[in-house]
Amino acid sequence: MQHSTERSPKSYGTAVLLCGIFGILGIHHFYLEDWLHGLADVGLLILAIGFAAQGMAGLALFVLMLDALHTIVIFYYLIIEKWRDGKGRPVLMPSTS
Repeated sequence: MQHSTERSPKSYGTAVLLCGIFGILGIHHFYLEDWLHGLADVGLLILAIGFAAQGMAGLALFVLMLDALHTIVIFYYLIIEKWRDGKGRPVLMPSTS
């Protein structure tokens, strides 16, 4: 995927809020049209629930922690304006000029 210099039309604030509140669900990725990352987050959550349902609490916790770590990294990249939407456009704070 090529990186675009055009800024994302998606709201920076909405993306940060969705990541902060619903991070392990991947809602922020779907909002930013980054479908593969969104599906990966949902898949990890479903996997953790499946492990928990099978009585494998340790494995479920490990997968949830992996998903949470991924969310923290993405949240950080969003905050410092280094994350891009599904089309490679940077997700930036609105300019104050």
